[in-house]
Amino acid sequence: MTLFIGIDIGTSSSKGVLTDADGAILARAERAHQVSMPQPGRVEHDAETVWWADFVAIARDLVDAAGGAPLAGLAVSGIGPCLLPADAEGRPLRPAILYGVDTRAGAEIAELNAEFGAQAVLDRAGSPLTSQAVGPKARWLLRHEPDVAARTAMLLMASSFLVYRLTGRYVLDHQSASQCVPLYDLRARAWATDWAERIVPGWSLPELAWPTEIVGRVSAAAAAATGLPAGLPVTTGTIDAWAEAASVGVRAPGDAMIMYGTTMFLVQVLTDPRPHPGLWGTCGTWPDTYTLAAGMATSGAVTDWLRKLVGGEFADLVAAAADVPAGSRGLLALPYFAGERTPLFDPDARGIVAGLTLGHGRAELYRAVLEGIAYGVRHNLEAMTEAGGRAGRLVAVGGGTKGGLWTRIVSDVTGLPQQLPADTVGASLGDALLAAEAAGIDTSTWNPVVDTVRPYPERTAKYEEYYRHYRDLYDRTTTVAHFLAAEQHRAEAPS
Repeated sequence: MTLFIGIDIGTSSSKGVLTDADGAILARAERAHQVSMPQPGRVEHDAETVWWADFVAIARDLVDAAGGAPLAGLAVSGIGPCLLPADAEGRPLRPAILYGVDTRAGAEIAELNAEFGAQAVLDRAGSPLTSQAVGPKARWLLRHEPDVAARTAMLLMASSFLVYRLTGRYVLDHQSASQCVPLYDLRARAWATDWAERIVPGWSLPELAWPTEIVGRVSAAAAAATGLPAGLPVTTGTIDAWAEAASVGVRAPGDAMIMYGTTMFLVQVLTDPRPHPGLWGTCGTWPDTYTLAAGMATSGAVTDWLRKLVGGEFADLVAAAADVPAGSRGLLALPYFAGERTPLFDPDARGIVAGLTLGHGRAELYRAVLEGIAYGVRHNLEAMTEAGGRAGRLVAVGGGTKGGLWTRIVSDVTGLPQQLPADTVGASLGDALLAAEAAGIDTSTWNPVVDTVRPYPERTAKYEEYYRHYRDLYDRTTTVAHFLAAEQHRAEAPS
């Protein structure tokens, strides 16, 4: 039996799977962790105690589960894009600065837009400068922690840190690199060395490869630490959302993934770059593809907040909300409880529930939140269409697909069917698939579609009017939301 391991480092947990060559999951492992938030707007992970410790624990669990059967490959993925500065030996110099949830570099975003031109950045890098971009965070580091910046020899992310620790190779996949805006030239598929020299002068940027390339083998030292066999092939790896898309077969032009999780994330496959000011344009997982990506700041995080607020279990809330008609009996929610990423790029947007009366209860509130998130999905899909990337096939994945109500509401709001795969374990399964593909295995039959959620036309028609008011509500309340956000920032600021 030929076995593969995939391990993913997430925001709040790390997960791993052991599969055979047919994609059957033979074992799973998981380890929970937390982010560090040393100040408002700053979100970090310690690479040693989170990334490496999780990887070692999960790898040992999966090796034990293999029971001595031969392993043929390993792939890793992780949250990103992140900025982990490391010295020439790959030792972290500070905690990793995480992806778009870390908003510390607002001044640097404005500065780089002024320096290079916002349109020039979009044209060359494929994405606008936002809190998701690595370039502004790197400049923040040079400005605010010059001692760390002066000792930085490597720019690592979760996946590349693990690959370096396992193999000694300083390498990053093209997809992750293309989110290091504006350090990467999307059309050239290479580092934008002229801009990089102005942003991170003297830093050595990693070698570039594709996620399915074998870039090294597990060293003797790494084998001793992890229990993995020395010499095990290791692929380049990638960012978790793209590994998750791979896990459900999203790879052909027109394919799109909707990931239902703590946040909502969408990835659509293209044949050529389609820059849009409200989306992220990146390289794809495979050399002949590009992608458009969208990410909402919250989704499952809001439903969990509401569950804790009103009490009860998710199953009870879902059952109650399922009995509420479309439109939540006249409620409309903006799910911007942590600002909003695409396509608004407004960190000071705020959550709103409009239409509340004494007759509304937790069932209506819960359904209104699900509907608000679905309106956000539609907004992002419309932005993708504006960019010229209309989705031909939607595949749903993630914990939020369980229970059926949320996916039903999204299909009704968008008017689009969604395919459901056999397993929604996510990025770690995608990693195993990429490792298998690197070994020459045909993965076309992995994780097949087992069901399709189809929209009800009468509900889609009902939601059409609500969606127009959803878009209008944000425009009409922006000034108030920004005032309240400023008040919150002042209250949260260190004294």
